[in-house]
Amino acid sequence: MYGLEQIPANMIDRIEVMRGGGSALFGSSAIGGTINIITKDPVVNSAQISHTLSSIGPSGSLDNNTTFNASVVTDTHKAGLMAYGQSRNRDGYDANGDGYTEIAALSSQTIGARMFARPTGSSRLALEYHTTHEYRRGGDKLDQPPHLAMVAEQTEHNIHGGEVSYNLWLDDNKGHFTAFAATQAIKRNSYYGSEMDPDAYGRTTDLVVTAGSQYTHNFKRLLFMPSQFVGGLEYSYNRLHDVTVGYAHDILQNVNIYSAYAQNEWRDERWGFLIGARLDKHSLIKNVIVSPRANVRFNPSEKFNFRLSYSTGFRSPQAYDEDFHVAIVGGERVVTVLAPGLKQESSNSFSASADIYLPIGTVQTNFLIEGFYTDLRDVFALRQLDQTDAMGNAILERYNGSGAVVAGLNLEAKVFFSNRFDTQLGLTLQSSRYKKPEYWSDNPDVAPVKKMFRTPDIYGYITANYNINKHWKARLNGTLTGPMTVQHLEGSGTPVDVAVKTPTFFDADLSIVYTFKILKRVTADITAGVTNILNSYQKDFDLGYLRDSGYIYGPSQPRSIKVGVQLSL
Repeated sequence: MYGLEQIPANMIDRIEVMRGGGSALFGSSAIGGTINIITKDPVVNSAQISHTLSSIGPSGSLDNNTTFNASVVTDTHKAGLMAYGQSRNRDGYDANGDGYTEIAALSSQTIGARMFARPTGSSRLALEYHTTHEYRRGGDKLDQPPHLAMVAEQTEHNIHGGEVSYNLWLDDNKGHFTAFAATQAIKRNSYYGSEMDPDAYGRTTDLVVTAGSQYTHNFKRLLFMPSQFVGGLEYSYNRLHDVTVGYAHDILQNVNIYSAYAQNEWRDERWGFLIGARLDKHSLIKNVIVSPRANVRFNPSEKFNFRLSYSTGFRSPQAYDEDFHVAIVGGERVVTVLAPGLKQESSNSFSASADIYLPIGTVQTNFLIEGFYTDLRDVFALRQLDQTDAMGNAILERYNGSGAVVAGLNLEAKVFFSNRFDTQLGLTLQSSRYKKPEYWSDNPDVAPVKKMFRTPDIYGYITANYNINKHWKARLNGTLTGPMTVQHLEGSGTPVDVAVKTPTFFDADLSIVYTFKILKRVTADITAGVTNILNSYQKDFDLGYLRDSGYIYGPSQPRSIKVGVQLSL
């Protein structure tokens, strides 16, 4: 849902995107890919504080965001500590003036710390803790209790998370052992209701615990080539409890997953061969699931890199936290339930890519072309049932569809014109289709669909950075989202369920940064910019309290003005 928005950007070091099933090292729940968010470690003594103010559209709604981080490292680099925090307050935004928000009001505070120590020259201990409090409220009468509003969606999260890891390097760094444990506990108080419903208050607790160990060994030669072996064991526990007393709703789910994995990669400057497999025993699935993986790399020269990959993954038939975010459609609550006998969704992914590095005069370029094909079996799909539950709620049922195929082509280019100007752009052409038409509405006159909802056939991005001089920088970011099909359920916007084809959106942001010294070691950055310059934004929001609360698509906000200041030490 909005979990990514709860992660402060100033605690992130980098983000890795791995396409295909994450069948070995990253777990098997990756159906089409894995997004690995890597947090910062304290590296040098530094401190940074920043504040950004945005005006959302022409409404006067404001978004204030303050962040800080500071790190301290000993002279010997045997210990370090980094602290970070964020405080954000955003007004609700009403795009069409009907008195109901399209962007929820938000108040969020996060604070955390990460530290490491090196007890010996060959070991490292790391600890991390963070906590987040977040309040969101959408609908009307935001200054009143939600049960006094005609429609309200309100959540209050209290999140605590932490991690400990231990690394040990062996045999002159030929071997590497890691052990880790991590947990996150979420408590959420919520209200999803309309027409001043006093019974729509609920609460959710979601506890996740993971622990495991991993061993890596580098061989000078194994059989026919140098190689690296990676093997590990993992355990994951999830306890999810969701209660809405007024609707006699009480669901408790406990999930245990025991996993083991191993892979070996033979590699030299020219060739690379990887084979691996993962075993997962999920408490809601009878049999052990085996997820193999294979990869071949060929580098005929430093300028060319070719890859062939095969991987598998699965998604378990369990309820997830986002299943308990109740929608409001036509003034009625719509709940999501699992179909009886729901089976796991599984995938087989194939990809082939060519990565080319070509200097053109003084310009450095990198081009990537990649084809991908993912076959999904027992794919999860949603349909609206023609009956209500015992409390009169409309029902969306997650069931196993006929299967689906997601296939396409990725094109990416990076161009470094100089140390002052660089650009990167990408385009994906994709087809996401069920193997057989799937019914999604309880209205028999509504046709089934083969195209997956909210999956455009074309999308892309562009970024450009221009260092004008030592004081001025310009940045451009753009995201292209092609037409897609979106469910619009019966309510104030449509008299009957309909599959809507959305327009093409191009969401472009431009910012200018001025950097100057205040003191010898203090640097200030002043930023001014416009987000969504072209105001590429949804135009057909529903009106009033009989709206379909899920009928929102496209860029997250209209054209907005942004200014900010940052101090760095």
